[in-house]
Amino acid sequence: MRVRPRLRNRLTCPAHNSRFPANVLAAQSTAAGAAVRAAPAPVSPHSWRRIVGPADGFLKSVARRLEDQVSGFEPDIAGYVRYALASQGKQLRPALLALSAKPIGALTDDLITVATIIEMVHLATLVHDDVMDEARVRRRRPTLSVRCGNAISVLAGDCLFAHALELAASFPTPDICRAVAAATKTVCTGETLQTLLSQRRAILGREEYFRILRMKTGELFALSCRLGGRLTGASDAEEQALHEYGMALGTAYQIYDDCLDLYGLERDAGKSLGTDLAAGKVTLPIIVAYERADPAQRRQLDRLLADWHPERLAPLCAVLDQTDALAESVSAIRALCHSARESVSVPDRPALAEAAEFVEQLTGSLGVPSWKMPS
Repeated sequence: MRVRPRLRNRLTCPAHNSRFPANVLAAQSTAAGAAVRAAPAPVSPHSWRRIVGPADGFLKSVARRLEDQVSGFEPDIAGYVRYALASQGKQLRPALLALSAKPIGALTDDLITVATIIEMVHLATLVHDDVMDEARVRRRRPTLSVRCGNAISVLAGDCLFAHALELAASFPTPDICRAVAAATKTVCTGETLQTLLSQRRAILGREEYFRILRMKTGELFALSCRLGGRLTGASDAEEQALHEYGMALGTAYQIYDDCLDLYGLERDAGKSLGTDLAAGKVTLPIIVAYERADPAQRRQLDRLLADWHPERLAPLCAVLDQTDALAESVSAIRALCHSARESVSVPDRPALAEAAEFVEQLTGSLGVPSWKMPS
């Protein structure tokens, strides 16, 4: 059984000096509080299905293509691969690729293959994440690591990465393979940086936090949008706009996911929560709390995070409430979603604007930490 490292040195909070727009990184607390109070109601899955409705046939084709990939693995490991590939959720990345194409959801073989590649890279990262975070539930079922152990899970994730790059190399021109390989390297680099920092249990500044989010999550969102445009004749300017849209939206979505780890319910999320703090990962609510805490509150944060266990969630969230950490985090999500919408031409791709609104509306489910919920 792996023992989580204990913090032996006092946590520090470096000053932040970010290249992100000020409205994203440091919204005023009063505006942020108003944003939370004005939060729309939580969004049902039906809303997402409505947005991606025009791409429904495309997404089903991608799911079938993913299933077809199982036959490309050795029979002895095919079952593990099939289990990992079945962990699709909203199919965000294939959906964004389809919504970025013109016409939306064009059923070309190249688009289906690229969406399959990107989703396979994403699922490989989830397999590795679940090992590192010791997560037990993903998509409302046991994680691959729970079913077959960490060693097999890590190797299965490696196989998925390799297979995705093999598929990318099958394109007649090298630009797709280069784009996928570069994005995969960026994602893995972001995950590695976050793991190194979590092992040190250091409190990040916002600049470093956002940089890691752009690498580990924004990169695949941006790749999906960019290639969806490229493969359907987008101009260089359109492709760049799609890239910026995907990067902003992916970063916003990851902040939401980080907040969910503190303020969500496992029965609603369908996955293990509370794993970030257990693994030493510092997310935006914690960063904001350190920025705004007085000396006494900062000492309390140091004590709570130094040797983490779930019973400390209630007093931690009390400090987060006192510093309006969630309100500031929600404000950052909404600012990024606004930036995403501003990046694309809404008349040409209205569904992309709706997808950004969907991510923004997800914040309506935040605000009541799990320890406050009735049993």
